[in-house]
Amino acid sequence: MKNLKAEMVRAGVSKEDIMKLLGCSMRTVDNKLDEVTDFTIPEAFKIRDTFFGNMRMEYLFCSQKTA
Repeated sequence: MKNLKAEMVRAGVSKEDIMKLLGCSMRTVDNKLDEVTDFTIPEAFKIRDTFFGNMRMEYLFCSQKTA
């Protein structure tokens, strides 16, 4: 989630903004940004469409997990 986190800083999008958009807890947002759990496809589209409409999904949600 390195790219998503960087773009959030650039655009001034807070974790609280993501929490409100998705209707979840801050802990859930933290877990998803830290890749403990995954964003669902609908959640990813909602975030991209709301805050980063001109960016590619593949870029924003590129995983830092090693296989």
